[in-house]
Amino acid sequence: MGGYLELARVFKALGDPKRAMIVDMLSCGELCACVILEKFEISQSTLSHHMKLLCECGLVKSREQGKWTYYSLDTDTVRRVRQYLCDITSDKRDCICKDGADRCEGCGQDE
Repeated sequence: MGGYLELARVFKALGDPKRAMIVDMLSCGELCACVILEKFEISQSTLSHHMKLLCECGLVKSREQGKWTYYSLDTDTVRRVRQYLCDITSDKRDCICKDGADRCEGCGQDE
């Protein structure tokens, strides 16, 4: 269940439209917080909250340079999220539904 919980945090973070837009912006490369802030009608503290959640789930990383903070996508996490989405939406031999669970007897799936 660990992998599900870890990556579900990413999807939860992306559940907010502004955070999804921030990730979209970062897909073009590293950005200063001030550039991100210019695109939204939000306060600095609200942006900080969004960035904290994106960093905590591992999707975004930050670096300080002087008084500015720069943000970029964590490419390893992006790769894992892509693979996770592919894995959970694809039929596979080792799917959790096939680990000894009985099929519905009334639906004809076993026939």
